Amino acid sequence: MEALSVCVVGAGMAGLSALKNSLQSNLNATCFEQSTHLGGTWFYQEEQDAAFGENVHSSMYRDLRTNLPKEIMGYLDFTYSKQSKESFISSDEVLKFLNSYADHFHLREHIKFQHKVLVSHNISRRCKQHLFDRVFVCNGHYTKPQYPKTVGMSCYKGIQMHSHLYRTQDKFKGEKVLIIGAGPSGIDLTNHISKVANCVYLSHHLSKKPNTDFMRNVIQKPNVKQFIETGAIFEDNSTEEFDIVVYCTGYQYSFPFLSSECGIFVHNNHVQPLYKHCINVNYPTMAIIGLPYAVIPSQVFDLQVRFSLKFFKNELKLPSREDMLTELKKDNEDRKKDGLRERDAHKMGAKQFCYYKDLSKTANLIGVKPVIEKIMQDCGQKYIYELQTYREYYFQVLDDENFIKLPLK
Repeated sequence: MEALSVCVVGAGMAGLSALKNSLQSNLNATCFEQSTHLGGTWFYQEEQDAAFGENVHSSMYRDLRTNLPKEIMGYLDFTYSKQSKESFISSDEVLKFLNSYADHFHLREHIKFQHKVLVSHNISRRCKQHLFDRVFVCNGHYTKPQYPKTVGMSCYKGIQMHSHLYRTQDKFKGEKVLIIGAGPSGIDLTNHISKVANCVYLSHHLSKKPNTDFMRNVIQKPNVKQFIETGAIFEDNSTEEFDIVVYCTGYQYSFPFLSSECGIFVHNNHVQPLYKHCINVNYPTMAIIGLPYAVIPSQVFDLQVRFSLKFFKNELKLPSREDMLTELKKDNEDRKKDGLRERDAHKMGAKQFCYYKDLSKTANLIGVKPVIEKIMQDCGQKYIYELQTYREYYFQVLDDENFIKLPLK
């Protein structure tokens, strides 16, 4: 019998896992990557190369260091080198790791670079139709910026940009800057920009304030109530003036290459209907990898891929469509009870460890190692509340259960 054919869309961290695991499962896999390189969002583009337009795929900026340690950023069967003691590494080192992963498993020969999907076309714009038995959608979700709908945005006369387009701190020198959002990128950009800016206002709605005491010129503010020509009025009715607004307000899930016939739709940033956040309920020969956030990315990508392959290869039988939709409805209801909004439908956070175990148990898989979960729990939200110090430590994995944490100096 001829091997099943598999299409993988995207050669980033998720797509490489999908390609590697498909090939190891003796499937005929082809990956389509729209750029000239692998690595997805981990590939840094200079501002002039990116043309600073929102059609840029990567959100990577200069001088980024990971907010998770490399000890938990590898794959199940391929981990980072222990040559470097530092745990929190540069984006260049992550990209080198992904390239070494591709080389180790001989993936490049199965990747068609400069091809868009579906229909794919190559760099010469010649179009060709491809038929596949199975599809992994791994196009990432750091491409289409999400903006707030704040009164007066069109009235503001200064510069407005999304963190997606941030590359360096250079253009902020001597400026007054408003940063909206205190997630990982909001906190990190506040730290970067405050080193050259005249003043940085950090607007957020966190009940517990991030630690910005070590940033000499950062003032924390509540949510913006309304923009005015030269600045904004905040929810505490205070007013500030500034030159640039940086929106660190997240991203929208986007699948411009999927037709409505695929049975997938996005409502309020909830991609549906999916079985366990990955398998297309309407057409279960398709899986979307990498939607969950507030997770350990490489670990969840690899686990979702291996989970989906169990059903792609007919080694396990999926529940009925009705049962899958019932489970999806229950998950949505549970999230609502926990105070989550519909747009948080793929947010995991503390739920991630139950999610990993659910995928592993359902498909009889080797799951995430306990030591990985323990390190993740140790790191939880320290990028917000211990930004000044949390990267001054490194981790050593002792075995599948235990680790030690030591100061770098």
